Amino acid sequence: MRLHPSQLVTGCLITKDVMGRTKNPIIPKNTLVHPIHIQVLKKFLIESVEVANKLSDGSPFVPEQPVDDEPIETQPSGCNESSENVTFHDQYVHAVESYKKWFSEWRAGGSLNIKAIREEMVPLLESAVQEKRVIFRLHHYSSSWDYLYHHSVAMSVLASYLAYKMDYEYGEWSQIGLAGLLSDAGMAKVDQRVIDKEAPLTEREFEQIKHHPAHSYRLVENIQELSRPAKLAILQHHERLDGTGYPLGLNHTKLHPYSQLVAVSDMYHAMTSERVYRQKHSPFKVLENVLKEQFGRYDHTIIQVLVKEMTNYSTGTNIRLSNNRRAEIVFVDQTHPTRPMIRLEDDGEIYHLKEHMHLHIEEILG
Repeated sequence: MRLHPSQLVTGCLITKDVMGRTKNPIIPKNTLVHPIHIQVLKKFLIESVEVANKLSDGSPFVPEQPVDDEPIETQPSGCNESSENVTFHDQYVHAVESYKKWFSEWRAGGSLNIKAIREEMVPLLESAVQEKRVIFRLHHYSSSWDYLYHHSVAMSVLASYLAYKMDYEYGEWSQIGLAGLLSDAGMAKVDQRVIDKEAPLTEREFEQIKHHPAHSYRLVENIQELSRPAKLAILQHHERLDGTGYPLGLNHTKLHPYSQLVAVSDMYHAMTSERVYRQKHSPFKVLENVLKEQFGRYDHTIIQVLVKEMTNYSTGTNIRLSNNRRAEIVFVDQTHPTRPMIRLEDDGEIYHLKEHMHLHIEEILG
């Protein structure tokens, strides 16, 4: 819906680039609104912006009248709930809202309602595998204050999507997606002060965190609707091939393949998302770091599928660079997929990003 900047609140999702009198957007699409963004919009005298119908926490966004009381055309109430008009983003934020409710129940000692979880998540997973480009945007949806809930839903989407691309059958990739969602359910048994802590964790606090996969496993071990491999993925999603993970320190000889799909999804979303102690990183910078620094810890085949999917852009794809300049891709070097040849939008100069290591792709624009 289109709103005046005075109607925005923290947690809104901007769904269309906000342009001023410059070639680059003042605020790019898929940005979560913070007070600084509202100030910028006012200073640039922006009259209206496109935003999603729900906030980042999944609650409906009901805007107030703008401060100048001029009527603003908005999407008719309720129309986004019809089956034809529900977007992936709508499904996603509803799943996050549901997960927050479930997490609160688990914290209070409640059991896990797999029927409700399946009814919520399976349609979302089905949408994700059909809409490839949604995986490019997942890291934009979460924010530092509700990261935990977004992370679980995003892990579910990513893990099932990667499994789908690796030719797992429907029953398998849907189970893998459910495993991704429930892998951090055991965090409900961890002290909330430890979860919310902004400073580095003490050794004792980290020991609490290291037990959450076991807590998650205990929540699901008697649920018949989850397969044994899915339960192992939940227990093992922080184990590493070289034996450096937790909670059991298992190595590649004892890890189920499902667990690595969840592990890679967990790592990737965590590194590309905003946290209370750091800003989010570019997905393409993260992929480069993973290829260089994580070899031997994660399944290389899964890493390669992730890289292929995230860099499967075609000639002419528009991008934004780390220096905020726009460009289009003119050639993809398969040996350096995160560093294609590009043409700058403003002056037409051609760069091969593998020769300009100080730059990287910040975002795919379309």
